[in-house]
Amino acid sequence: MTNTPEIMPSHNRPRLVLFVAFPDVGLLDLTGPQTAFWAASKYMERRGLPGYICQTASMSGGLVPTAEGLAVQTVKLAKFAGPAIHTIMVPGSPHIEQVLDRSTQLVKWLHRTSSTAHRTASVCSGTFLLAQAGLLHNKRAATHWAMCDMLKARFPSIAIDRDAIFVQEDEVWTSAGVSAGIDLALALIEADCSRDVAMEVARELVVYLKRPGGQSQFSELLRSQAQDRAAFDELHLWMTDNLSRKDLSVESLAEKAGMSPRNFSRIYKQKTGRSPAKAVEVFRVEAARRLLEDSSRNIDQIARKCGFGDEERMRVTFQRHLGVAPRDYRKRFSV
Repeated sequence: MTNTPEIMPSHNRPRLVLFVAFPDVGLLDLTGPQTAFWAASKYMERRGLPGYICQTASMSGGLVPTAEGLAVQTVKLAKFAGPAIHTIMVPGSPHIEQVLDRSTQLVKWLHRTSSTAHRTASVCSGTFLLAQAGLLHNKRAATHWAMCDMLKARFPSIAIDRDAIFVQEDEVWTSAGVSAGIDLALALIEADCSRDVAMEVARELVVYLKRPGGQSQFSELLRSQAQDRAAFDELHLWMTDNLSRKDLSVESLAEKAGMSPRNFSRIYKQKTGRSPAKAVEVFRVEAARRLLEDSSRNIDQIARKCGFGDEERMRVTFQRHLGVAPRDYRKRFSV
């Protein structure tokens, strides 16, 4: 007999999720979370449970052009009363400064309606609209990494978490750039319906079910690719596939890169801002973090797989990089 995943008791009617659209809205900011809620609703309804009603709305209604050029059909925001709205989702825009300049009425609507809606959330630079509406004063928040300085300059009272994928402060949620909106939606679905439902949605969308807080917007591999302008991309990919090897020395890496050890060390530090040995250590920490979050392997197995050799060496390295032991990291972030 197959066990049915446990699902939290739900409302006796579908939850209304209102997606706010405006000219130059980011298309994936809008449709990524919307697809996650749609998939969750399908899963719930197949089990005879109420899911979500997803509505896309704008101040004037009708067709709204996205930043990417595709127009989306909307209904008027005035049609919806705050108490009936379970979740307000506010996408961002690559042209957020211009959006803010022409969104006075939308900001007023957000300020008024969010006080009676169950919760309000933003994706990417949608955080600016929540901030303009006064919803983030003296609160912690996230946004796209490239817009953190601008957010801080415009709204200095906000405590910006520059690394977080998403942040919850009471009934206000904010997320990082673009695809992080899907991670945020999965967390909201988990809070409403259970982790099992969120996992089903993650499987359907072929994405990871991420956990709240403390997980960086960047992988170290992505950070390195951005910094070294592709000079060592192939080497980094090889390193991440071979972290369990004990011979990831400067000499072996230099040989893989086709350079002398001395020249390799100099050029690598110049391009990436860190020594080859430090890079290996950082990649090992990131790989271990992923396994602690997403696998059931014991600590010693993870230490060996990631090239630390043993649990104690991994513990010392984690303390140096993250200020926390591997066991405590797993307790906080594992699924």
